[in-house]
Amino acid sequence: MLEKIIKNYDDAANPVVRIRCGRFAGVVGIAVNLLLFAVKLAFGFIAGSISVIADSLNNLSDAGSSVLTFVGYTITGRPADREHPFGHARMEYLSALFISVIVTVLGVQMLTQSAGRLFKGEGAEEYDALTVAIIAVTILVKLFLALFYRRIGRHIGSTALKAAAVDSISDVFTTAAVVAGMLLTPVTGPKTDAVLASLIAIYIIIVGLRLIVDASNTLLGVAPDTALVRKIVEKIRSYDGVYGLHDLVVHSYGAERVFATVHVEVDAQRDITESHDIIDNIEADFARDMNIKLVVHLDPVHTSDPRVNKLKLLAADAVADVAGEYGEPLSMHDFRVVFGVTHTNLIFDVSVSAGFILGDEELCELLSARVRKTDPSYNVVITVDRDYFSQRYGSEKTD
Repeated sequence: MLEKIIKNYDDAANPVVRIRCGRFAGVVGIAVNLLLFAVKLAFGFIAGSISVIADSLNNLSDAGSSVLTFVGYTITGRPADREHPFGHARMEYLSALFISVIVTVLGVQMLTQSAGRLFKGEGAEEYDALTVAIIAVTILVKLFLALFYRRIGRHIGSTALKAAAVDSISDVFTTAAVVAGMLLTPVTGPKTDAVLASLIAIYIIIVGLRLIVDASNTLLGVAPDTALVRKIVEKIRSYDGVYGLHDLVVHSYGAERVFATVHVEVDAQRDITESHDIIDNIEADFARDMNIKLVVHLDPVHTSDPRVNKLKLLAADAVADVAGEYGEPLSMHDFRVVFGVTHTNLIFDVSVSAGFILGDEELCELLSARVRKTDPSYNVVITVDRDYFSQRYGSEKTD
């Protein structure tokens, strides 16, 4: 059905389609929640039920959350401008954060009210059959809305719609607790309603806090998706003339708005214009094929000197030994040698994950000792690079 309503619905990777899906979800949420608000409010006044009137106001606040979703995706679709050169796609994350805060606040309010009723010994309000029927219908409608949010949220990978789905589910649980308390109170006692409401409120608070953490992490900047990193690495290494890569940094400014930088190693003996042409092709292909704005730094490496290659293998073996000993991914790059009369400088960089147990100085001393076992005249100069993700992507080739 959604395929017929939303143009190109299946193309979830398309930023335009993502915005269409998000805006449509917001419109549906606004319409459904306003309808529930009107029905509950009217019935609450007719039946004289304060609880139903209060619940209608909750639906009004949910409509406000849906407005946030709609506005968030509307702003997300705005193009880059002078003040926001990377676009406005992160507005989706802000919407998710706002909705997560709303969910948490509502959970706290519910816990406060239910705990107060529990300590006062107040039971559930009595309802007639018609009231129960109205409440049951609203539960089904909110459950539909939650599943609707969840489906579109998963389809486009939206944190904002994930939060909206949880918001709707929390309403389902809240209203269901009212019905359960009403039905169970004659059997289990007057405090049943308050106990159930308190437990559900605690659950809502926990889920809300988790959503806040998730939304905050995306705004603070989290490590890029491992599958995306692997895809980037494999694509770069597939180009003829590329010997290796390192110092890959990936920035996300919202879904499908990825910027990256990387150092790509090429043969130093190759004509510079040919190497530059390879780099240009890589950048253009990433923009076209993966919608990634990639900036490549060209690193020339020497591969034809047997003496350099022998020393490179020596250093690479030392790095591999330490990696195996500590069970951590390590790789070497930018290797070069300065030969002297009394000593020889082996200069290279080592990439390690951000959580590697050894400090930079300790790691350098350990690697230097491993290399100098072969020949004390080797002077090892190492630069340690801390990665922005844990995946290792290998080192440059040696012919």
